[in-house]
Amino acid sequence: MNRRTKIVATLGPATDEPEVMEAMIAAGCDVVRINFSHGDAESHARRIKLVRATARELDTDVAVMADLSGPKIRIDRFLDGAVELEAGRQFTLVAEPEPAPGDQHGVGVSYLGLPGDVEPGSELLLDDGLMALRVDRVDGPRVECTVLTSGKLSDRKGLNLRGGGLSLPGISEADEDDIRLAAEWQGDYLAVSFPRSADDIERARKLLRKAGGEAYLVAKIERTEAINQLDSVIEASDAVLVARGDLCIEIGEPE
Repeated sequence: MNRRTKIVATLGPATDEPEVMEAMIAAGCDVVRINFSHGDAESHARRIKLVRATARELDTDVAVMADLSGPKIRIDRFLDGAVELEAGRQFTLVAEPEPAPGDQHGVGVSYLGLPGDVEPGSELLLDDGLMALRVDRVDGPRVECTVLTSGKLSDRKGLNLRGGGLSLPGISEADEDDIRLAAEWQGDYLAVSFPRSADDIERARKLLRKAGGEAYLVAKIERTEAINQLDSVIEASDAVLVARGDLCIEIGEPE
């Protein structure tokens, strides 16, 4: 049977054994995903080599998709690894290059432009939307908030702005380095995470071609800005992937 639906599998430590890789491909894996948000270049290169060698042995084709980290915003680290936040209490996000370790009063944030992108009343979502903060006041690099959702918050959790509107670029400096690696490895697809517009897709394509890569460009739709310019983003891309997680967090549930 000619199967039109393709199966994509993300590689990691659990797939490093040759027997596991052979079983995955034999079971129908069509595309392997290299997630630049985790791991290192040496591990990614080793896994790609294993995929291609195994595919040759099985006389089949398996595509490699390099998935850029994109401008994912994360909080920094806590002194004790995590804190318990209580609804109604105050909590401050500090947008500084080298913030002190966080505690129950506040924590650093990776995006230094955050204070300029929010205002009193803005809602910030943490840990894939499990926790929420309401911005009360912006004081220089400090974004002072009220906790809306009680729970445990640990190191390096993601942060989103409800409704979108963050002005950080779609292609980060780290992405530029990873694009060069994707070209070196001759990946078949390059997934662009968190693009704002068609310009981000075109910039990624230009950087990839300059580095010698010929991969197809995949736009991952996960920002409100991309939804607002969806037609042009689709036109600029070779494929589109709806990244439901971060997109749903930003947009929220329909009223």
